Amino acid sequence: MIIGMGSDLCNIERIQNSLDRFGERFVNRVFTEVEKAKAAARPYTMAGTLAKRFAAKEAYSKAVGTGFKAGVFMKDIGVVNARSGAPTLALTGGAAARLAAITPEGHEAVVHLTLTDDHPWAQAFVVIEARPLNASPIAEKRDA
Repeated sequence: MIIGMGSDLCNIERIQNSLDRFGERFVNRVFTEVEKAKAAARPYTMAGTLAKRFAAKEAYSKAVGTGFKAGVFMKDIGVVNARSGAPTLALTGGAAARLAAITPEGHEAVVHLTLTDDHPWAQAFVVIEARPLNASPIAEKRDA
């Protein structure tokens, strides 16, 4: 079952302006070490890389229904890549606590994330799924 959805559209030029104006202070306040390393490896598209991650943080905060309050902070939401290369979220602190709070008992939360950009826009969609802990994949297909 779907327990949360969120989306965000971020202007890449706005992120570039923040980089130009605030530099490392902005980057260190908003992004995780993994996100900073990914952006540093892409010097020609750094603003776009960070804008997609900024949009993902915003989309997640909408999906859990809090925005950036109730203990959910930007640095608690980090975009990482699964082994397949697909983007997903690594959650800590208040962001992880909020996800646990909205996950129904007997279920596990699965966060789905998609990112895209086409200058000057970056976009992210987050869907949070609650899967029953005791359901087998075969039973789910049979019941469909």
